[in-house]
Amino acid sequence: MIAGPAEDQPITPELLTDPYLQRPTDDSVEIVWVTEFPGRRHWLLYGADVAEVAVEDLVRLSEGPRSTVGAARAVRVSEARTIRLSRMREDTDSRPPADAPNGPVVRPLWRHAARAEGLRPGERVPYRVLSLDDAGRPVLSAVFTLAPKPLPGQAVKILLTSDHQTLPMTPANLQKVEETVGRVDAVFVVGDLVNHPDRASQWFDDARGTAFFPALQGRASAIIEDQDGRETRYRGGRLIQYAPLYTVIGNHEVMGRSLPGRGLAYEFNAAVPRTVAETAYERRAGEINPSGDPEIRARWIKDNSFNLDSYLELFTLPADSPGGETYWAETFGDIRVVGLYVTQIWRTPKLDADRPGRYREVDPLPDDPLDQGWGQHIFERIDRSSDQLAWLERELASPAFRNAKYRVVLMHHPIHGLGANSSPPFTDPVRIEERDTNGVLTDVRYEYPRSEDHLIRDLKPLLRRAGVQLVVNGHSHLWNRFFDRGVHYLETSNVGNSFGAFHALGGQTRPVPPPPWDPANATSRGDPNGLEPIPPSIDPETDGDRVLPYIASNRLTLFSILDTADGSVTSYAFDTGNPGSEVRTVDRFILKP
Repeated sequence: MIAGPAEDQPITPELLTDPYLQRPTDDSVEIVWVTEFPGRRHWLLYGADVAEVAVEDLVRLSEGPRSTVGAARAVRVSEARTIRLSRMREDTDSRPPADAPNGPVVRPLWRHAARAEGLRPGERVPYRVLSLDDAGRPVLSAVFTLAPKPLPGQAVKILLTSDHQTLPMTPANLQKVEETVGRVDAVFVVGDLVNHPDRASQWFDDARGTAFFPALQGRASAIIEDQDGRETRYRGGRLIQYAPLYTVIGNHEVMGRSLPGRGLAYEFNAAVPRTVAETAYERRAGEINPSGDPEIRARWIKDNSFNLDSYLELFTLPADSPGGETYWAETFGDIRVVGLYVTQIWRTPKLDADRPGRYREVDPLPDDPLDQGWGQHIFERIDRSSDQLAWLERELASPAFRNAKYRVVLMHHPIHGLGANSSPPFTDPVRIEERDTNGVLTDVRYEYPRSEDHLIRDLKPLLRRAGVQLVVNGHSHLWNRFFDRGVHYLETSNVGNSFGAFHALGGQTRPVPPPPWDPANATSRGDPNGLEPIPPSIDPETDGDRVLPYIASNRLTLFSILDTADGSVTSYAFDTGNPGSEVRTVDRFILKP
């Protein structure tokens, strides 16, 4: 495991995360925190006097009746529910490396969740959490404040962000959110929270100081070297201790096949379509599951295709869709927000065939279908025959959505974009097997027919007809926006780094496979779906005397704020190469109710 204190050094118990807010209702909110010990008991303590009570009194108070008011102090108690995070591990690629020469090792971690109830709209209440470790020692968080969901008419500011992935500029970005905007009312993360969802350190304590929770809680410690070679340390922003966190699934929330002895990165990239695993199971069902136990069948198929377990165990989201918490809808103040599960595995566009690729299989082709890549396959369908699109159609027709002042959709994959990941079309790979004159398989390649793009053919028309005003996506690590027939499309994912923009003014081109691949199914530059990007309206980047209609930078880090007071969406940039510079406003547009 990751090295700890020397044997003769006393260990002071501590929480692995500060508490973070989840799934508020009109009169309650869930508080979650994570520890490296199961502990004896765990509590949420909230009320006006929670900061004034001594630790010993808090322990006594927590062990008493639920609403005990000790010595006339207003403190309420809610005992936490605890689960062990089932798939968290480390390996030799973790930071710092784990002592794991034979493959990933389990890292025991526990998630605790308690709900504050009886809250009044518009009122913030002090709270803290208390855990008794395995030896009965109290471990207490600092004091923060919580609130229930805002009511319609209550103005809120929402951070729109994505693609944190333990990348270098992420803590600087989130620190500047706090310094520039102050306390936001919610955080919407549109996927790619970490790189490998089963690697615990990327969530909690990566040695580079860029782990997900510390960066969003002001507990990070990331160093960036500026243009003069001087180092600046960034702590991130104290955000989710005070504001609820809403997330959607990106490709980096999906873990691939469970392969003992292989590293976590290998497992992550080894995902195959669920149907491939189901076929493999049926061929071996008598050997794998002679009793026909449905739980054994489901577990085997999941372990041999892909899973979302670590992500789903960490977060509490609305769960009333056919996909449970994987896609959802929620009302937050004047916003009706819909979170979709729109992502596919990322495969390399290179054609050298030394690993499974976007356009061709590895060569030589493995005999076992489970060891093949199956192209850039989709994890959850959103075409016209899918459960997700049918649910979305019902949601968009609901009074909650139709009557909302602001109607927002969150999804990871772009409908429109200038990034590398906007091509090829978002559709099921068409597998083409090449054979010699003797019928021997010589090559496997994949096409992505443009006419079958699920997002353009099926999703976009539905969003437009329903009056969606804003679609926020991530995935390509840049800033760009588009507008088409009443709908704004925004990607504001130039957070931790950038992989560039592919536009006529930028000079870069996306990899496009040569014949025999159909050239109509890949786009080297621009938005593959035909829209022109809108340049930042206030302070764009330039190339000489030319205004660039995007920002793609490994020096600038960007964030965007949706403010329901006036319907504005404002994007800001900070120059990490000049740490003394001011955060500048680069773009603003207004959502029309």
